Amino acid sequence: MSDLATRPELDAAMEQYRRELTGYCYRMLGSSFDAEDAVQDTFVRAWRSYDRFEGRSSLRSWLYRIATNVCLDQLNAGNRRARPMDLTDQGHQATAVLNSRPEVTWLEPVPDGRVLPQTADPAEMALAKESVRLAFMAALQHLPARQRAVLILREVLAWKADEVAELLETSVASVNSALQRARATMSAQRIKESESADPLDEEQRDLLARYLSAFESYDIAKLTTLLHEDAVLSMPPYDLWIQGPAEIAAWHLEQGIGCKGSRLLPTTANGMPAFGQYRPSASGSGHEPWALQVLEVSAGRITGLNAFLDTARWFPLFGLPERLP
Repeated sequence: MSDLATRPELDAAMEQYRRELTGYCYRMLGSSFDAEDAVQDTFVRAWRSYDRFEGRSSLRSWLYRIATNVCLDQLNAGNRRARPMDLTDQGHQATAVLNSRPEVTWLEPVPDGRVLPQTADPAEMALAKESVRLAFMAALQHLPARQRAVLILREVLAWKADEVAELLETSVASVNSALQRARATMSAQRIKESESADPLDEEQRDLLARYLSAFESYDIAKLTTLLHEDAVLSMPPYDLWIQGPAEIAAWHLEQGIGCKGSRLLPTTANGMPAFGQYRPSASGSGHEPWALQVLEVSAGRITGLNAFLDTARWFPLFGLPERLP
């Protein structure tokens, strides 16, 4: 492919794959920022070694091979992202202790626009959303790095076994064996069902409207009627998580009472409905960022309230305002 002779031509050719490569690296690494860094590293390596690329495979396949190696290098360093539920026992509001852990501990949210394909095919979009939701991403973290790559390439991106074998420089039998082991591990994780954000789903629109109304009016009794009996509240970077409507209500009325008077701006994250939460400013003027709330929803109820509190990282990434007047 020596016809891509100039840097602008190669940059433009690679750029068309940025979104799908970011989605692949995000699924591999569990971090939106690490994924973007990995894609940038992929492009740099591709440019540096382009004179050795003889067009034996497509540019897309070649970029995926480089991206896989970048991700495997990072994962071989022992990085594994988690949710609070993976690290600690269930907490209780009355005895809750807010223990913070480093940023590298946590499975990170990601804006849909950075990782989901631009497609009009509802089935393709549904699969893409399913493959980045938090519960699925957390389960992926339990897979060894190469099994993770095989599962994502085969089952999410629909690569053929021989294509994956060529990319990983191994045999088809080895790929099939890795896929079997990965499926068994994922099945053992018992991933909870959650529905993707669907702007055309009237039931979901109604649930989110009622949640927004209850939260902004701080009607916690009304809010708890929207929660599943096993609903979980988590707040990275704290490793505390609590479960059940009564515990979650008590949290909001005790330690979380500072959220009273908050405003919410809708967005989406990991294929799921989300809100940017702004708490009243201490100055008494306007509202300041407090949390990116990512909601897990199933059968008309909220099953997960994931409040990511490091707003200095999340709000710019999601294009949310610095403050509300």
